[in-house]
Amino acid sequence: MRRTCALLLAMAVLAGVPASMSAPVGADPAASVDVVDVKGAIGVATSRHIERALHRAGADGAVLVVIRLDTPGGLVSSTRDIIQSIVGSAVPVAVYVAPGGARAASAGTYITYAANFAAMAPGTNIGAATPISLGGPARPSSPPEPEQNPPARGKAPAAKDKADPDKAPPPKTTEERKVLNDAVAFIRSLAQMRGRNADWAERAVRDAATLTAQEALQQHVIDVVARDLPDLLSQLDGRSVRIGAVDRRLATKTASIVVIPTDTWTEVLSVITDPNIAYILMLAGIYGLAFEFMSPGMVLPGIVGGISLLLALAALSVLPVNYAGLALILLGIALMAGEAATPGVIALGIGGVVAFVAGALFLFEPGSFTGFAIAWPVIAGAAAVSVAFIVFVIGAALRARRRAVVGGAEDMINSLARVVDWQDHAGRVTLRGELWAARADWVLRPGDAVRVAARDGLKLVVEPDREGTKP
Repeated sequence: MRRTCALLLAMAVLAGVPASMSAPVGADPAASVDVVDVKGAIGVATSRHIERALHRAGADGAVLVVIRLDTPGGLVSSTRDIIQSIVGSAVPVAVYVAPGGARAASAGTYITYAANFAAMAPGTNIGAATPISLGGPARPSSPPEPEQNPPARGKAPAAKDKADPDKAPPPKTTEERKVLNDAVAFIRSLAQMRGRNADWAERAVRDAATLTAQEALQQHVIDVVARDLPDLLSQLDGRSVRIGAVDRRLATKTASIVVIPTDTWTEVLSVITDPNIAYILMLAGIYGLAFEFMSPGMVLPGIVGGISLLLALAALSVLPVNYAGLALILLGIALMAGEAATPGVIALGIGGVVAFVAGALFLFEPGSFTGFAIAWPVIAGAAAVSVAFIVFVIGAALRARRRAVVGGAEDMINSLARVVDWQDHAGRVTLRGELWAARADWVLRPGDAVRVAARDGLKLVVEPDREGTKP
């Protein structure tokens, strides 16, 4: 009996040990998959959102973090921050280019290569990862050149990567070669770390090559093509992944899906770090403070201008600002203000508008995978509003300052009055229907016309009206 019980206990222990050792990550029914949505240009707000989501996933014990990506590219600094967060994450990360019609262009290609698992939805594309500083304006695509060695009859031509029509020209300067080689080494290191196609990754950087979802799967650029998120989790279920020095096996098929929302500060940061919004805030701050200085006491323009300028400075501190462009904007404003103060000097106004527009075009440096630039309609609208504000508002304020005073004590100077009664060098005069005490260095008689020379408190200093004009 004892032998039987011991044998049964041993069998139970032996049966339980391998089961516990091979239990997949996420087998717990309460396990969850955290989803982070990234749409639009990669910037500081995106980096903060992803870093915050990865920390939360690690604290909550999530099985997997899925970054649902749709981006045209973004800043180099933010992209590197995101990749460092993904590589150092304690939770496996999958980048899923979705929904259909989305893209992982430029910086998105690097982020996709950095993930533990890369996936795309049908109808999406990836690639064109050349740094924007090496790219140029769009050029019309030329007809394909005939092949030197056409394939034998009956054989299909070899598949080729699709090159972006905006293919980057060969780097000409040492700085351009440094930027290109650094980008190539960066993406190849990510490809080698994750076991993906490093040669195509280099072509995506050097030649702006792109691939569709199915082509990316065939060329081992991604791991999965999934219709939707449940399909992705079903295909990833049971796959192994190494996190640090530990191998894990995912169990994502039955895990619950939790979408990580952006917090308030991330949303605010996303708005103010938009180049167009930062540019408008900067102009609003400059003009608000200028109007307050020109017309002290208005208060509201000063408050709005101060807040706008502080927000603009916060945004510009994390954006790749070209200070030459900023100087051109300030010079343009100064020249247009000079035109308002000295009307008729047309060269000042024209030069101011040209400097203002040129500064807006060069305000942000092209040191990003895809350019952070100000839209043309915003530049044109800001230039028109600036001209109107400076010429009409500030110009009117300057002209008003040069006008003669039409009220108060100063308005009495040179006004005509008539003597009512007088004794020696003092007496009373009438001025605009009012009776005033007066004094003079002349002996006057009642009825004489006098002119006000000055005012001493409540007493007027008068002198005879030599022209004899009646008040």
